[in-house]
Amino acid sequence: MAIVPMTTKMTSGLLAPLLAVCTHIKAQHYWRQCRRQYTFQPIYRTCGALLALELLTAVSHPSAPDKRLSPEHYFAALDVRKRLQIIQEQLELLQYWQPLLTRHGLMVSVNIDGIALQALQQHGALQRQIAGMPYLRFELVEHAGMALNGPLQQIAGAERLWLDDFGSGLANFSAVSTWRYQYIKVARELFTLLKQTEDGVQLLVTLIKMMNQHSEGVIVEGVETEQEWLLVQRSGALAAQGYFLSRPAHFDTLQTLPTRFSMPAA
Repeated sequence: MAIVPMTTKMTSGLLAPLLAVCTHIKAQHYWRQCRRQYTFQPIYRTCGALLALELLTAVSHPSAPDKRLSPEHYFAALDVRKRLQIIQEQLELLQYWQPLLTRHGLMVSVNIDGIALQALQQHGALQRQIAGMPYLRFELVEHAGMALNGPLQQIAGAERLWLDDFGSGLANFSAVSTWRYQYIKVARELFTLLKQTEDGVQLLVTLIKMMNQHSEGVIVEGVETEQEWLLVQRSGALAAQGYFLSRPAHFDTLQTLPTRFSMPAA
């Protein structure tokens, strides 16, 4: 009487790994079909001067081109070879705009994960390309640094690395203490949390003071209102980024980008 249920259970157990493989293959196929579109978002010093641009990757699938997908999930689904191809694609885009970037003395940050950063060290062609782009900066999160096989000082150009998303759960005090990053970016989620109370604001100021001691400056992400901009200006941070200052824009608008942020007229 128990033979049929037992057989069904055994069959299910045998099929489970196969179904998992099929699901993985289907997901990989989905992500490989996705398309990329590049935009930038400016980063302004608290004095209003333009400091840098962040290159952003918008991801969509042909079945729903107007629906934006998570860039983090997209890159996590790609193998390292494909990630390096995308980095090369991003570098070629920046090189097209290199005369303008150089003329205005702007830095451009590009997000990278630890595995791709490690593989980049063995890619001679990309290393030579990067050597001719002194304005290029890579943004790294703590879990990416932990993925490296060796210390950050063995990474070419490590002194120009930025720490991204401090306070997101991936980048925290251990990341700050292990390496002197050029700039540290405070995650939008942390800024949103701390700005809500006076005690939170005081903690933000204290954190920024501490991070200033371990870097050349702090950039606060997620500034979306005039009040938040004024708060960042008196916090001790070097610069800010967010929708109040500028929404992401296409590169064909780069020539008309204001080099100084002016408060919108009331």
